[in-house]
Amino acid sequence: MTRKVVLLGATGSIGRQALDVIRARPDHFDVIGLVAGHDSEALAELARAFPRAATGVGVDAAVDMAGSSEADVILNAIVGAAGLRASIAALESRKILALANKESLVAGGEVCRAVRSESEATIVPVDSEHAALAQCLEGRDRVTVKRVVLTASGGPFRTRADVSDVTVQEALAHPTWSMGPKITVDCATMMNKGLEVIEAHFLFDIDPEDIGIVVHPQSQVHAMVELVDGSFVMQAAPPDMRIPIQAALTWPDRLPSSTEPLEPRALGPLTFEALDEQRFPAVGLAYQALRAGRTYPAALNAANEIAVAAFLEERLAFQAIASVVADVLDSHEPGDATTLDGVLDADARARRSAHSVIERLSSAVGSSS
Repeated sequence: MTRKVVLLGATGSIGRQALDVIRARPDHFDVIGLVAGHDSEALAELARAFPRAATGVGVDAAVDMAGSSEADVILNAIVGAAGLRASIAALESRKILALANKESLVAGGEVCRAVRSESEATIVPVDSEHAALAQCLEGRDRVTVKRVVLTASGGPFRTRADVSDVTVQEALAHPTWSMGPKITVDCATMMNKGLEVIEAHFLFDIDPEDIGIVVHPQSQVHAMVELVDGSFVMQAAPPDMRIPIQAALTWPDRLPSSTEPLEPRALGPLTFEALDEQRFPAVGLAYQALRAGRTYPAALNAANEIAVAAFLEERLAFQAIASVVADVLDSHEPGDATTLDGVLDADARARRSAHSVIERLSSAVGSSS
């Protein structure tokens, strides 16, 4: 049966790879909607390739299409907290939500969880780590699960002690994954892994203390589950986002993939290392925000988005990204995380606070030079 698909964030990294999956299976997918964040020229090119698809630009178009289309599955690949409203619209309309926008659950986890419960909608994770966890946990009695472990490549600075002079180009040179600039910088600071911890909590209802992280430079094992008897269940696949994208688009079925398969005999050594939270303080900040609850995760996410944007514009030093987030969390006055208005208010306040911190840091640097 052909599955009707709407792609939100169609012109971004995940959107383009999703279209690769769809082109490889034209008999299985029918693209009926394409939404871009702002790149109308790239969207127009996609519209010529998929003439049956409705198109739109911006968050409002994404929300409208997520809530009103006849899609079977909505792939939300919008970058940042801007994707939250579209995720809620998809859940309210009882669509299958293939979620690549981790910020929906980081900022609005309580809201999404409530809407999902009320509408009985389905969230299928697209992140490679959460897709792996879903497969490891599928059909498993949760009383047999002791904890879950997310793997991290370690990013481009896994072995670099001094990051005081990191350039934008260096931060964007990820060793194993090809992604958009924001998430690539998040991987370099390891904030991406912290955000994934929060996302895992809301996706699978797992306590923060039961979510671990290990550094796995080869990026072949994407997650593991430790069972109460001491054994581990792991999911392995090539570091290719088209694999979890296809798994989400076809859920609960599985189809053969056109990607290069993992060949165990050709694998080299697989190594696992402890995460150095002193070198990567962003991870600790994410755990701190998750444990604090309420709107602290939304503030963490908003502050990080502003700080990463400033770094990409070369207005903020790389190591100052985590400092900005820490300052915003310290001054944050938590609000109501169970309503969309409460989350959006916390998001807006944290963004203003982050801008103020960055301006203060810039002024300090200017006066000392």
